This record gives sequence, structure tokens and C-alpha cells, in this order.
Amino acid sequence: MKIVVQKFGGTSVANPALREEVVKRVQEARAEGYKPVVVVSAMGRSGDPYATDTLKDLMVSNCGCGEQSLRDMDLIMGCGEIISSVVMSSTLCANDIPSLALTGGQAGMVTDGNYGNAQVIEFNPERLQAHLRNDEVVVVTGFQGMSHEGELNTLGRGGSDTSAVILGAGLGADRVEIYTDVCGIMTADPKLVSDARIIDNITYNEVCQLAYEGAKVIHPRAVEVAMHHNVALVVKHLSESGDGTMIGSESNYMGEGRFGQRDSHVITGIAHTPGLAQVTVDMGADDADLELAMFDRLAESDISIDMISIFPERKNFTIEEEKQLQAEATLKKLGVDYKITSGCAKVSVVGLGMRNLPGVMARVIKALNEKSIRILQTGDSNITISLLIPESDLSEALCILHDHFRLSAPPGDDERVLA
Repeated sequence: MKIVVQKFGGTSVANPALREEVVKRVQEARAEGYKPVVVVSAMGRSGDPYATDTLKDLMVSNCGCGEQSLRDMDLIMGCGEIISSVVMSSTLCANDIPSLALTGGQAGMVTDGNYGNAQVIEFNPERLQAHLRNDEVVVVTGFQGMSHEGELNTLGRGGSDTSAVILGAGLGADRVEIYTDVCGIMTADPKLVSDARIIDNITYNEVCQLAYEGAKVIHPRAVEVAMHHNVALVVKHLSESGDGTMIGSESNYMGEGRFGQRDSHVITGIAHTPGLAQVTVDMGADDADLELAMFDRLAESDISIDMISIFPERKNFTIEEEKQLQAEATLKKLGVDYKITSGCAKVSVVGLGMRNLPGVMARVIKALNEKSIRILQTGDSNITISLLIPESDLSEALCILHDHFRLSAPPGDDERVLA
């Protein structure tokens, strides 16, 4: 069987007109000889009646004790996808497409029993395969599975993307299509960079880094699963034409690879994370125990840290700005000398083209310095360079770097973009 998994986000199934667009995508896949498996998120966004956050808020507002059972929270949050799957399946049937809805557990997804952030530890495809052989389109609830004990578990943030990729891997699908309200993965946020363009082809590693650094098109956890099982991913718009962005391994783009060739840009894309604060802590070079205690206490306070720079007498790191008061309370208790600079943002340039290529960091710094944009801190890895800057300069910095690395130039442009 030729199988394609099609995942539709909450905004793609939010109203009858959009659900009819989903029907068209399913019909197209069937016309091409595929057996589609549809994965859906809860309908709409926060505030809409059946959205996940709305259901979650309903439970919180009705719990007078201020504590919610994690088991019960998973039960109510899982309702949104169940409603969405039944409505979508009914819509397909109304269009003469045989269909039925299955929960993640009914579809064979077995979870580890961890409420709120479960892992799928086993997938049993037999029931799904039987329905596909019967020419039925199965609509599966994303974001959830069932433990061996029969408990519904949700998969955490990005769970519907992850569900789709697991189904694709377990069924041996040709590809997994992720439908969103954008036309693909962009070189930068088009709301801030007007000439951002769609990236035609990108590797798992690159899209993972972009997602971790702030891009919100697809969740990195789903990409990691796809990378492990070499599942081809496509990100595209629900109702607009276009091929979207193809995501695969590096080998898929080598020579006459499966997805054609990547373009030759040094940088593939730019991501950003606003709402950060920089923490600077001064302590003696011999205060190793105090340093360890500081990071332990911050973790115990549920404060995630990033962009860590450790020097003998100074420690720099970033936190979410909304955690600033908690961080200050923790640091005061420890009696350390500290300074917190709020109003920061992180800008990250990502691309395989910079790997083992000298001078990229120098180009990034020079481009921002020429426009008098202050760099507060830097960090880098194999294919990523991150810079902490004042958030007031964020939009300008993104445009400068996008222009400097000529990311608006299409693949195959006559001028070399590696220089």
C-alpha cells in the first residue's frame, strides 16, 4: 500500500469551510493512489469552545482546591482531539469518502503512562492497516495515546506533529504532510522580514535547530522522531498551492538524492526568541560549590536557562523574562552578586553551509556592528550561531542578517552565495 499521513492543525479544522479544504487534500491523495491517514489537532485556538487550552482552563476554573489531578487533566485535554476527529470523519463521509475516527490508543499508540508529557513506547499498526486495506480513511486523534493500564496520556507540546510522524514511521508511509497556516518553513519570520522566502529543502538537523531557537512551524520532538526513522516530512499550506518545504536527511540531498539538491547558502534560516533576560553573576574562581548550588536552585525553581557562558569569575546566562522575579529571589537567598538585564532577544542563524567554514561569526558580528546593534552575548554550535541583543533592535537585526547572507535570493541564483 502507498500510504501518506496528513496532519492538520487546529486552525485547519476550525470551521466548515476549512474542513472542506481538508477534504480536498484527502481527495487529491486518494486520486494519486495513496491511502491517507489523517491526524487532527483540537479545533481552533485558546478561547474557542473545544480548543485544548479552553478545556484546560475549564478544569482549572472549576477546581476550588487549586490542584488538578494530572490524570483528569489529560482526560479533559484529550477531548478536543476526539471531538475534532469525529467531526472531520463525519465531514469526509458526507463527501462520499469512507471514514472513521480513532483515538490514539485505538490506533495502536501505547504510551509510558506519564501524564501530560508521555512518550509513545510502542505502536501496533494492525488495526489501522486493516481499515486502510478496506479503503477507509482513518482520522486519528493527535496529541494522545493510551498506556498499558488503559489510561489516556497526552504527549505534551507539539504532540499532534509527533503523533503524525510516529504513524508515518510505523506504517511505512511515503511521507508525512504537515498542513499549517503558512506555505512552508521560511528563511525568517515574514512578519518581521518582508522579503523572507520559503525554504524548498532543509535537513532534519537544520529544522530542529530553527525550532529550538524559536521558529514555530513544526515541533523539534517530531523532527527528531522523523530523523531517527528517516521519515520524509513536508510542511505546506492547507489551501494555497505550492510544494511547501521538504525535510529530509543530508543524504537525501546528495548528488541525485531523493529530494534533489539543497541550495548553496551559508545560512539556511534565521530564528529568534524574544522576551529574555540576561543574568550576570560574579563570584570567586574557587566558588565551585556555590556555582553548582546556584544552578541547582534555579532548576528547583523551574527556571530554564540558556546561552550559558562560564568564566572563572563570571557566569552569564539567559532566562525567560517572566521568570525574572523568581530568579532574583533565588539569587538573593544564595547571597551572590548579580545583575539582570531585561528586554533582551536571541537571534540565531542556522545552516549546514557554515559547518567548517571559517569567518561566519566574524561576518555576523561585523554586519550588526556596522548598524550599531549591541551584542550582549554570543553562543555557537556546529551549525548555529546565536546572539543576545536588545529586543528593541530585534526586527532590524533580523533584516540586516537576512540581507547580509542574501537569504531572499532563490536557490540556483547565478551569484555565489557562499562568499
